[in-house]
Amino acid sequence: MEQLNRSKLRKIIMTILYQINVYDKNKIKYEVNDVIKSVLEIDNEFVKEVVYGIVTYKNEIDKLANKYIKKGWTIDRLGHTDQAILRIGIYELMYTDTPDIVAINEAIELAKLYSDEEVRKMINSILDKIYHNKQG
Repeated sequence: MEQLNRSKLRKIIMTILYQINVYDKNKIKYEVNDVIKSVLEIDNEFVKEVVYGIVTYKNEIDKLANKYIKKGWTIDRLGHTDQAILRIGIYELMYTDTPDIVAINEAIELAKLYSDEEVRKMINSILDKIYHNKQG
């Protein structure tokens, strides 16, 4: 099996988070590990760490997103894919040792592939504001 780099793994994480979001919205019960296994047959620590981290800190992540999102918006107004991308970016910025610039760039690269330009700019702006406020 090909070696999956972190950029490819983030696409997989995005897919997993998308599914979890759909399950949550439709009140479908699920086990996080089963969702991960349905998308990725190999065991991967990075994927598990990020998915479980986002599930664990979802309220904090969403609160941070909503603090910096454009006026009148909340993260749950974004599409499932856009929400997943934004949550990955915020999680990596706030809760991992991924270099900040890498966390932001990776989220923007996903947004270039899967989000429209307006949402991509919004994601970039939110992550930029969180990054600058994190610096103190």
